[in-house]
Amino acid sequence: MQGTVNKEAMESIARRLSTVENLYFPFSLQSNASSPAQRQSLLLDLLFRDAAVFLERYGAQLTCEELEEFDTLKKDYEINWHLKNLRSKMAPTTEELKSRSVRVKNRRLAYLNRLINDGSYFSEDSMREREPYLHHEFVGKFQDQTARGMARPGERWSETLMRRSEEAILVSKIRAEQMRLGVDERDWVGNGMNQQEEEEEEDEEDEEENEVVGNSHYGQMLDAPNVAPQIREQRNEGASISLEEKEDMMNQFTYIMHQKFLSGEDHQHLDYSKIDDNETLDDHWLREANDDAEDKYFAGDEDDYDDQTQLH
Repeated sequence: MQGTVNKEAMESIARRLSTVENLYFPFSLQSNASSPAQRQSLLLDLLFRDAAVFLERYGAQLTCEELEEFDTLKKDYEINWHLKNLRSKMAPTTEELKSRSVRVKNRRLAYLNRLINDGSYFSEDSMREREPYLHHEFVGKFQDQTARGMARPGERWSETLMRRSEEAILVSKIRAEQMRLGVDERDWVGNGMNQQEEEEEEDEEDEEENEVVGNSHYGQMLDAPNVAPQIREQRNEGASISLEEKEDMMNQFTYIMHQKFLSGEDHQHLDYSKIDDNETLDDHWLREANDDAEDKYFAGDEDDYDDQTQLH
């Protein structure tokens, strides 16, 4: 190791780090890092053998005072770079904060594009699972709710039951939010369906009493003028707005979900540190910049060509 460091200070650092839970060690060393004493020995060995690698692996775990112990090694370019980088994260300047904010926004936007292309995270079902009430307000209340509980082609009965159970949980979340916001009970999700089921039972009883034959009785009852308005509304819920309006509402909902992701509100579903600190996401904007520069270059060539053609 170039330069001189305080041996006692280094031992103190290694001793403290050896007690940190889930401290990283390369796979080849993990079998020899089962006790604090073993971990301390491994940390000290790396510290005196290659301080730059030590700072790369464990620098984020050090305090400002512990980092100062490495200042005697600043003549080493790599060590000096790690020290500056670690200190900028611990106590960033205003410019560094602005720069990081821009960098984080760009990385999240790049990751957003990746998620959109993947097609699963921002699928309607996934977004509804994350924000059931928001989905209901923008999209769900214009859809046929009864269809969600029906068996799907090729689906096993156990899968249907599981999906119905998950659907019941989502409906309960939507209703809980409606209750919290003071929504009229008549407009609670599922109420129309429950009333429809009760109406069906009453119709079946009437059929038995009157010995009515045929399967069209309930359909006729729904169209009768004295049927409860909310049941008719529930039956025609999916057709209450045009297809274009439904698409527009879906687009608005999706846009809001994109913005929630970008603003960091999806922390319960994603580890933002793996996005915000992912330097490989910068490659996305490097490619964008290169493509833009290439387009401008060729566009300039075409303009020059057109100018030359006009001159001749």
